[in-house]
Amino acid sequence: MRVTLCQTDIIWGQPQANREAVERMLSNVAETDLVILPEMFSTGFVTDPEGMAENAPSESLEWMKKTALQRNCAIAGSIALCEDGRYFNRLYFVKPDGEFCSYDKKHLFSYAGEHLRFTPGQERVIVEWKGLRILLSVCYDLRFPVWLRNRSDYDLLLCVASWPTARRKAWDALLKARAIENQCLVAAVNRTGSDPSCTYNGGSVILDALGECTASCRDSVCEAVSADLDLHALRQLRGSFPVLEDRDPL
Repeated sequence: MRVTLCQTDIIWGQPQANREAVERMLSNVAETDLVILPEMFSTGFVTDPEGMAENAPSESLEWMKKTALQRNCAIAGSIALCEDGRYFNRLYFVKPDGEFCSYDKKHLFSYAGEHLRFTPGQERVIVEWKGLRILLSVCYDLRFPVWLRNRSDYDLLLCVASWPTARRKAWDALLKARAIENQCLVAAVNRTGSDPSCTYNGGSVILDALGECTASCRDSVCEAVSADLDLHALRQLRGSFPVLEDRDPL
């Protein structure tokens, strides 16, 4: 399966402009199976969502459906969403036929007050696409290995983020750790640029199950990078070195 990481500089609070920026980026991308966008790709990471969050049904979700159909690929990214009077940091995974699933961020970033206005998700979400089982996660989830523990139920950990430059070393280390300990592929997309609180320098990357980089975006550069995931090699590794069979029970 071919995956494309879209590392974007998100314009604060301007969903239409941010969607158009992704369209321009994708216009230079060859055929792919999955496009991944950063956390809250339509607005930037907000902890005070009033006036910023999109209302359900979301315009960005409809745009994702249209884009997936036009490009004949799946597309994933999170948005700030208001639904039934509550706010969610919701990651959508949209397929070309319009079918979609969603994951609400479980671990809200209390350090920045995200937990004060947003409602946390309670369920892990795994989606199947092109022969891969994909676990959905958002940013701060990456710090919680029990939540992301591979129960022999997924092949690819997909993570979308707005992870600040100040904590970039942790981002790099945790992605590798999650790949190695879970014997899984990792596809993670972070943003660039700045918002009223932080600066971001990317670090979007695809890792194999040994934690080795197979593709990455350049630091602080808005760009789309694609790579093929090798499910056969993953299965061979798991078969020859079956460490998941010795994992601790949850």
